[in-house]
Amino acid sequence: MRGAFHALLDTDDRVLSGDACFAELNDRAGGRIGAALALAAVAALVRIARGLRVPVARTIAIGDDESDGDWHVRAVPDADGTVALAATLLRERPCATSSAGAIVAAEPPADAAWSWEVDSGLRITRVDAVAMARHGIDPVAVLGQPLTTLFVLEARGDGAMPLLESVSNVRDFGGQAAVVRASGARVALAGRVRYDAAGGFAGFVGGVYTGVAAGVRDGLTGAFNARLHRVLRAPLDTIITQAESISGADEAGVGAHYRDYAADIASAGRHLMGLVDDLVDMEAIERGDLVVARMPLDLAAVAREGAGLLAARAAARAVTIAPLAGEASAMALGDYRRALQIVLNLLGNAIDYSPEGGVVRMRAKRRDAQVRLLVADEGRGIAPPEQARIFEKFVRGDDSVPGGSGLGLYIARRLAQAMDGALTVESELGQGACFTLALPAASAQAPGEQDQQQAEDR
Repeated sequence: MRGAFHALLDTDDRVLSGDACFAELNDRAGGRIGAALALAAVAALVRIARGLRVPVARTIAIGDDESDGDWHVRAVPDADGTVALAATLLRERPCATSSAGAIVAAEPPADAAWSWEVDSGLRITRVDAVAMARHGIDPVAVLGQPLTTLFVLEARGDGAMPLLESVSNVRDFGGQAAVVRASGARVALAGRVRYDAAGGFAGFVGGVYTGVAAGVRDGLTGAFNARLHRVLRAPLDTIITQAESISGADEAGVGAHYRDYAADIASAGRHLMGLVDDLVDMEAIERGDLVVARMPLDLAAVAREGAGLLAARAAARAVTIAPLAGEASAMALGDYRRALQIVLNLLGNAIDYSPEGGVVRMRAKRRDAQVRLLVADEGRGIAPPEQARIFEKFVRGDDSVPGGSGLGLYIARRLAQAMDGALTVESELGQGACFTLALPAASAQAPGEQDQQQAEDR
């Protein structure tokens, strides 16, 4: 099989034109130019795209007696009813009925958030295209590359790596801690051995667990967040992707009111996805095995990144995020991803609770052995009796403000505590609120620096 094909279909799904690769596949299935498309799964995708009047993409298996392949197929309808096809081969494998090089099938590990496959040289032969998009990775670019192109593998405390041990012993593995290179997400890997026709090692069918502690603890058995992925996150991903595709379609293809409906669906889907993530974090926290890194990080840089990510949200509410005040660099110890999660929660709350035309201010400073980030808004403030309650589960400061699950501040404080830090609030009714994230400083202050900082604080 060649690596890509293109074709054009008329309003009745007859093939108007196609390149040599498409013609070869379609002819094997009994089709020809001028006749109806013979690739049934592709034809079904074409009908969906034409019915929705928006581009639709899927991973589709296309095969015959010689070989099977997983193809990423995109169907793009035109206003006149014709549909253009473009496809890329993600993976080719010998047909199960072929004796040469046959590989015994293996199922992915149970309840994995997403899966991958490698050959005997640990080169990637298949990845989950949806998961790759979520991490900002081109699924085609990683095919044929070493597994370490996708993941940074981490050793256990004794220096061993479960994945490498399983290669030596030709056995299944679980609990391999890793980091996704492109996004920095911490995950755990598990894998089942694949065998060739002679019983030799042919690689792994692997799974990714998005809760590190859950993956390490449970290995190939189920994990709470993996089950949530199967039941909720994966369907929500599909809903959000398709709704965003419809909402961004050309006006000629989709009416304005349908685009608005789709935008509302995508917004609701993202809200539900946030709730799923909150539940996963809460479960890990309450189970007592939440894992966070303790590495040097610049809390000022985290604050600036958070402000950039939420700039559009602030603008939509006519709220200004003022430039970060205080220290340009504030080196602390903690987990960058978790620190950013806390900052996004604090900034998001400040934006949501600020009045139109309000200003959200941030200040980074170092005091004693801590680095602190202050996030202040101009909202209605929090009464003293409520200041402790807002850090409890399912408690919101103001139920009149739409959105929110009541878990954000609970999770943020627990994450800060897990990094040996703290999250506190100071507020008076009518005077806004100021939240302070404190983390351990990365290094000791130079002589005289502490006196200078205390003078600045005064």
